[in-house]
Amino acid sequence: MVLKRAKLCPYLIIAISIIFCFRLWQLQILDGDKYKALSEDNRLHIVKTPAPRGIIFDRNNVPLVKNVPFFSVSITPENLTDIDMDSLSSLLGLPKRELEEKLNKNDNSPFVPLKLKQGLSFQEVARIEARHSDFPGLFVETDVGREYPYGKVGAHLVGYLGKITPAQFNNPILRHFPPDALIGQWGVEALYDDHLRGTAGEKIIEVDAMGRELRMLQERQPVRGKDINLSIDINIQKAVEEAFGNKAGALVAIKPDSGEILALESLPSFDPNFFSRGINYEYWKLLTEDKKKPMLNRAVQSQYPPGSTFKIITAIAALEEGVIDLHAKVNCTGGISHGKWTFGCWKKGGHGDIELRRAIIESCDVYFYELGKRLGIDKIHKYATAFGMGRETGIQLMPLKERKGLIPDAEWKKEKKNLPWYLGDTFISAIGQGYVSVTPIQSAIMMAAVANGGHIYQPTFIKGGNAPSETITLKPETISIIRDALKGVVNEANGTAYGSRSSITTLGGKTGTAQVVGKSGLRGERFMDHAWFVAFAPVDKTDIALSVFVEHGGHGSSAAAPIAKKAIEAYMKSQESEVRSQESKSAEN
Repeated sequence: MVLKRAKLCPYLIIAISIIFCFRLWQLQILDGDKYKALSEDNRLHIVKTPAPRGIIFDRNNVPLVKNVPFFSVSITPENLTDIDMDSLSSLLGLPKRELEEKLNKNDNSPFVPLKLKQGLSFQEVARIEARHSDFPGLFVETDVGREYPYGKVGAHLVGYLGKITPAQFNNPILRHFPPDALIGQWGVEALYDDHLRGTAGEKIIEVDAMGRELRMLQERQPVRGKDINLSIDINIQKAVEEAFGNKAGALVAIKPDSGEILALESLPSFDPNFFSRGINYEYWKLLTEDKKKPMLNRAVQSQYPPGSTFKIITAIAALEEGVIDLHAKVNCTGGISHGKWTFGCWKKGGHGDIELRRAIIESCDVYFYELGKRLGIDKIHKYATAFGMGRETGIQLMPLKERKGLIPDAEWKKEKKNLPWYLGDTFISAIGQGYVSVTPIQSAIMMAAVANGGHIYQPTFIKGGNAPSETITLKPETISIIRDALKGVVNEANGTAYGSRSSITTLGGKTGTAQVVGKSGLRGERFMDHAWFVAFAPVDKTDIALSVFVEHGGHGSSAAAPIAKKAIEAYMKSQESEVRSQESKSAEN
């Protein structure tokens, strides 16, 4: 029996060899072309793995942004033949003509997948995945997008993500990015993009002809971006947005002892979520054609006459230069005459005999005409520029460039207007009108310097602050006199901002009304005066200084001061809440 089996073995081996050879011939010769095609359709795909972007927090660790998946659908170039354009158009919800334009662009690479649609919803992703097998080479990619839970609140400051523009793509730093990569395009998102972005990972995977993953060959994990703690308090931003209502304007709040920006709001604003999801033409047209210019950052890009808030500078200059005694009085009868011109006071009946403190509290124009006459424009220019007006603050807020404002002097008028400087020009400049113009952020820095004794800080959005960049040499009594008078503006019955005194803190401030040139005889909101209010609080131990500007708001006392009050109270309540939170954590530990 054993011998019989031994004789059969060679025949069995021969039979198996024949079967093997036949199968090999069938695979290589008979069906060679078929399997070669199938083999070629197994591809190595390199898939970029997006890095989670760093989170932007406010000063109290409240997240101002959220990372969310951002879906897009692409197709590999080798799968474009024999594609059913009508069905693909219906699946993606894109017009057939638009789809054909994307697929037939001259600059399409034969090696790079073509991105057909971005910002897909979860429903669209599910629909595409369900019909994935009908369109070989069609696949969904996931990137890291942004969601802005506070919408328009603080949008000019926080910014948004957007696709790389053609101009940016020529930047050597950005050339290695995919053409449709999302990067910071505005505000903090743009300014600190390198810090927030992180490093993308990479997967090398083998897929079949249908685009299905067969196996992972190699993977490099993404590196998460770094978080940022901003100096702003979102509670102030929300309070400001609510307080402004439908009015246009700006608010800038600063921590006087560090230069930290506590709030920067420009209104009207825009919703950054529309940009991060891929802004459509209709919304972009709405933004660009809006006469109130929501894309304009009024806090740093708009300059206006500061009105009576500028009287703070004129008063400081007069005290420092010794041209007025604290108790010396000027008689205000409602205006003064100079040549054929009459320069009126806002109070037509006049203030009577009035000294410096009361002139600030009641904002007497005639008193400050007299100070301007005694000082001359060059000395007013000297102190205004020392307090940061008429020059850039150095604030960085991409892609915006701040405006410098203007503090005129005799030389400027000769050069720009080819005219001499007149005393009437000085009168008008001394009360913050005429050629004088400032930005809201400059006014906030000026108020912070008054509050802290003359220190100018480089403004910053990062919690931690800066050292003083400049110090103005002032007599201690000058600051004391001015701070006391500004306290009276808000807290004394005859003060112009008495209606905005606070029950939870002591405010000091100055109202201002900036005239709209050429408005005489005209009615309507766009011909109304602009409203200003600059303030600091608490008066005795200041922790916040700010400026409020309301475009065509009317009077500073009624339009701007109430907004400042709400912003300051929101900050005080936020500080109290943070202290209680810290005490609670300490007790638990």
